Amino acid sequence: MAVNMEKVGVMFAGAIVSFLASVCWASAPMDIKMDEKARSIHRIDTVNILVYTSLLILTVCIIWLFKRRRARFLHETGLAIIFGLIVGAIVRYASDETEMSHVRVLPVRGSNYSDAYPPDNVFVLLEIAKTDANHKENKTYAYNFQGEVTDVESKKLNQKATFDPEIFFNIILPPIIFNAGYSLKRKFFFRNLGTIMTYAFVGTTISCFVVGVILYSFLLLMPHLEFTFNNCLYFGAIISATDPVTVLAIFHDLHVDVNLYALVFGESILNDAVAIGLVSAISSYEENNNEGKEFEVTAAFKAFGNFVYIFLCSFIIGSLTGCVTALMTKFTKLCDFPLLESCLFVLMSYTSFLIAEALDLTGIVAVLFCGICQAHYTYNNLSVESRLRTKQLFELLNFLAENFIFSYIGVSMFTYKKHRWDAGFILVAFLAIAVGRAVYIYPLTFLLNLGRTNKIPIAFQHVLFFSGLRGAMAFALAIRNTLSEQRHLILTATSLIAIVTVIVCGGCTTQLLAWLSIPVGIEEEHEMLQFTGVRPAQQVQTPPELRSPPPQPESKTPYEKAWLVRKWYNFDVKFMKPLLTHSRPTLLDTLPKCCLPVAHVLTSTEQLMQGSANMNVFGDAEQPQTNFM
Repeated sequence: MAVNMEKVGVMFAGAIVSFLASVCWASAPMDIKMDEKARSIHRIDTVNILVYTSLLILTVCIIWLFKRRRARFLHETGLAIIFGLIVGAIVRYASDETEMSHVRVLPVRGSNYSDAYPPDNVFVLLEIAKTDANHKENKTYAYNFQGEVTDVESKKLNQKATFDPEIFFNIILPPIIFNAGYSLKRKFFFRNLGTIMTYAFVGTTISCFVVGVILYSFLLLMPHLEFTFNNCLYFGAIISATDPVTVLAIFHDLHVDVNLYALVFGESILNDAVAIGLVSAISSYEENNNEGKEFEVTAAFKAFGNFVYIFLCSFIIGSLTGCVTALMTKFTKLCDFPLLESCLFVLMSYTSFLIAEALDLTGIVAVLFCGICQAHYTYNNLSVESRLRTKQLFELLNFLAENFIFSYIGVSMFTYKKHRWDAGFILVAFLAIAVGRAVYIYPLTFLLNLGRTNKIPIAFQHVLFFSGLRGAMAFALAIRNTLSEQRHLILTATSLIAIVTVIVCGGCTTQLLAWLSIPVGIEEEHEMLQFTGVRPAQQVQTPPELRSPPPQPESKTPYEKAWLVRKWYNFDVKFMKPLLTHSRPTLLDTLPKCCLPVAHVLTSTEQLMQGSANMNVFGDAEQPQTNFM
């Protein structure tokens, strides 16, 4: 009996093993293929990342070589673009021939989907054979929407070399914009605040409409492009976002006049925010314009209101986030744990961007003003270690992010499948941006000089006109939406304009300064705008034709009498600084007696115990100037 039970057990175990083996064998082919596909995707992703990492390594090495050789005719951003173009051509024409498998799917009859309203996902129903060849089961696979495809037989590496546009806005751009605000030296920025805001708000708006009108006028002769006036204005808003990073780096190297430096830099950081607001406003107008062709006053006013609402709300969110961070660092002992303090600082700064985007506002505007507030208030509360760490971290992220974007612009010219080439449109676009910048630089400066004691000379105006390079922001705005053929053409023109302006204008900046006799070589540290918002300066030797004796220190009276600056300075020193930092005088000294209970709560022990801190003209702790190069 025992022997029979043992035989039954062995037979039962064998049956189970046979069943499991048959099931595993039946599913093995599918699992093996999926593993192979996963390994292939992983390998291509790794090669893709390796390509961009190698580009950055090559750029860093060439920058070092240029420093050694004192080269000044080609900036690192131009190098990054050139290297990207070379690598893009190699990937396009010399990579392996592995093609992406595909299947064509037609919508069911009677569905309402069209090119205007495509589905977000496509579910494919496939018949899968089970263990028994006579039995099959249905399985559904989901595929995400990626837009119109022009080349179905696209290579895998080409497709993987093109990133999701949201990566630019959500990951790469925020550190660049935040660093621009965080490294802003407010002394010279506030001295020229009125002029900078005029250039950024009025000038960018003028440029947008001038570019749009010129394009639309010429495109009436090219009806095959099917561009509407809204498309032209959209392109005008995108291409009005300037990025004079190359010019600013050369300015820093040669120690140009501090006011010229402040004007170019100040306009560039606010210009990006205004351009994004204009893009949103034009999109809002297109949504509210029911007819789509004729101009509607109501839709225009709604678009303007939308622009003001988005910009102001984004500004408030960014500023409030910076102020909340300042209060947290003021009334906690996080300074005893510099690592935690730095983590909180970085996370709160990025939160300003995410909150604005989640509320359908503009995260770029929010993170810019968050950076300014963090530098103006929170920085003074940080420990010495956290101050140095945060400055170095964002300078590093800014350097890597900007060079990555310029490398990607070069690579995408060959690998991105949605480029559309039209020589007529591209030539008109170059003409339009030149006219658009000239139309607002020279007339606005003339009007501003009527009220300025310290006039902006004509040579400075020429440099301001020449500094209108296009770069990271314009490219990111153009690549974000490339669904229609018109947007394909906008992306192509924007990429070419960025490439040409960065390489040509950046390479000619030194010669332009010499030709216009712009004062350079100013060595007084307290007179120079210590800008670290762009990549660390290259040690370019000042050419003999540009060397000039340092000018006499200019009078500060015109700036001290500026009404806006004076009002802000008084309010900041009496209320904002005592509230958000450990500075003196405290709120106990500045608030009315009826508010003393509140003042006691908002005054830290450090404020009561310390004497007057070492402050600069705007009440800020001096930020260390770091240079890794």
